[in-house]
Amino acid sequence: MNLALRSADMADDLSRHLLPGDDGNCQFEIAVKGARCANCIAKIETGVRALAGVSEARLNLSTGKLTVGWKRGAASPHAVLRRIRDLGYEAQPFDAAATLSSGEQEGRLLLRCMAIAGFGTVFIMGLADAVWYGGGDMEAATRQSLFWLAAAVAIPITFYAGQPFFLSAFRALRRGNANMDVPISAALILSLGLSLYQTVQHGTHNYFDAAVMLTFLLLIGRYLDYRLRSRAQGAARHLLALQSLLARRIRPDGDLETVAARDLAPGDRLLLASGDRVPVNAVLEEHATEADMSLVTGESMPQPFAPGEAIYAGAVITGAPAILRATARVEDSLVADLARLLEAGQQSRSLYVKLADRAARAYVPLVCGLALAVFVGWLGMGASIAVAATNAITVLIITCPCALGLAVPAVQIVATGRLFQRGVFVKSGDALERLAEIDLAVFDKTGTLTTGVPALRNAADVSPAILEQAAQLARASRHPLAQALAAAAGPGPVAPGVRETIGMGLETADSARKLGNAAWCGLDPGAHKGGMWFCRDGAAPVHFVFHETIRPEAGAVVAALLRRGISVEMLSGDHPMAAAEIAARAGIAQWHAGVGAREKAARLQALKAEGRHVLMVGDGINDAAAMGLAHVSIAPGSAADVSQQASDMVLRGQDLTPLVEALDVARKARRLVLQNFALALLYNLTAIPLAALGFVTPLIAAATMAGSSLLVTLNALRLSLAGKP
Repeated sequence: MNLALRSADMADDLSRHLLPGDDGNCQFEIAVKGARCANCIAKIETGVRALAGVSEARLNLSTGKLTVGWKRGAASPHAVLRRIRDLGYEAQPFDAAATLSSGEQEGRLLLRCMAIAGFGTVFIMGLADAVWYGGGDMEAATRQSLFWLAAAVAIPITFYAGQPFFLSAFRALRRGNANMDVPISAALILSLGLSLYQTVQHGTHNYFDAAVMLTFLLLIGRYLDYRLRSRAQGAARHLLALQSLLARRIRPDGDLETVAARDLAPGDRLLLASGDRVPVNAVLEEHATEADMSLVTGESMPQPFAPGEAIYAGAVITGAPAILRATARVEDSLVADLARLLEAGQQSRSLYVKLADRAARAYVPLVCGLALAVFVGWLGMGASIAVAATNAITVLIITCPCALGLAVPAVQIVATGRLFQRGVFVKSGDALERLAEIDLAVFDKTGTLTTGVPALRNAADVSPAILEQAAQLARASRHPLAQALAAAAGPGPVAPGVRETIGMGLETADSARKLGNAAWCGLDPGAHKGGMWFCRDGAAPVHFVFHETIRPEAGAVVAALLRRGISVEMLSGDHPMAAAEIAARAGIAQWHAGVGAREKAARLQALKAEGRHVLMVGDGINDAAAMGLAHVSIAPGSAADVSQQASDMVLRGQDLTPLVEALDVARKARRLVLQNFALALLYNLTAIPLAALGFVTPLIAAATMAGSSLLVTLNALRLSLAGKP
């Protein structure tokens, strides 16, 4: 169905596509078709932002999703759709399933057009070779027949295979705009026109081969770009697919009905069998079960869930069938949040993108003006119209900015896609660029370098019998220290009749055994601080001492950063003894203890004033201010919501190892972007003068232009290779 017609059919209920935001804001997600380059992004975003009331417009080139924000009631979704169409692009309310289907259709169309153009190129190049090698021995009538045969093949093939360019250019021109496909289409049509003119005039040269080859090579570049985006956004496409799940909803009469996930509303009751994926955020209502939460936490081991506990969208039920109650729509689910995180990372507004945007924005007027100047210049020097037109068309072909337009986004899409697969969500557009510049990594201690879970330190100093007696009390409590003691003793029974007094400790029914703080065991709290005490009738109290558990990968991560020339520092609000122990075990020489939220922020300010580029890694609410001041910040998956909001990247799960790969990928991405800029600049500085002076034919121009785009794309794909960057 035509996208515009489909959107018109939905005109009466576009409000259902509005997503609620903070402070009375709302968002409208739109699927945009036809955007190909940075110039397209700039045109669409600028045009939509110009609408009254619109405060935000962000287009993700890889997924084709445009997110528009405004104060509720300040703008109309109909007006936004009209504006996008007026700019020459197709638009409809975003639908995950339709987006996946549209992407597959685009790939099939490009592949079909490329195959037809390839056949035409081989056929017409054979005719051109016959004319070339025939030389003066070929009769004029024979040569003329071959030219007409080439015209009969080249013209229909070019118009059919070039429809991705022609349709895009037509939509833009119909609305009084121009995009990158306009000069491409002009080059193709002018090449055919000039060749047909030469054939009618019985000329000795034509450029049907150039037109068909240009179409073929452009299609190769566009198909590679499609495959690049499809491969790099594989994780995003997976998330989009999760949003288009079917679900079994329990109707009020108890019967089951199958509905699309997008039709679920908060309060709906769902039945999920083992192996079913949870379509929306929900609460388990009946029947304890287990679920694979690897999408959320990165842990592949199933986790138990009891009635009343929340289960996020994307989890897979692995235990008994369960009945859940939806708590959010699919647009507000964890899966949708992750997709938005990934899109935000791919849609960069870094320094490199801004440079490419400005260059691409000036492309159409600059190239058309340059081609016209070449045409007039050659006429002024006495050349024929055919020669002047040939050189002008060559300039038009050879200056296509495909390489420049792909230089940055190709690298960023591959980089964010690779990191997503490794468990790193890139939230901020220019986060990779800033991460590549860091020279100091600052870690919070508790919950970041450590697990935040205590462990019994002096188990070896306590007899197994006493440890087991204390553990029989500890197993009855959910207090972190009691659970650590129980973990050290291992599985076993619980003492009968255990009572717990909140804030004090546990005791048996006859009070013969007690486990808790010093006051609970009758000791002076001022002289006996920290840990837990275990006392029994007629026996001396036993002191259990605990310490934080350092993450097993913390030392390796710190060592890897040091090898890469990154200094490491630790900030902790804990007392110096605990901080010193963790710093020593992690291999961190520079550390500060007793540092609160304000002191952390002040330390980051001081480092910034020294000219340091700091990476801040933290998980607590008290780290949020410091993370906001850092050059770039990363939060573990276990971090508080406010810290994740303040960070530029979020690690899936609690493992810090992906942090090192993120640094490696960021550094290589910066090198590849600079290499791509250099390649594009070198190509243009060399090719444009040669074309303007008449040293390049349209055929050679087509090959070199497509080659530059292919080179930039393949250079970006190096980032997706396995192994260390």
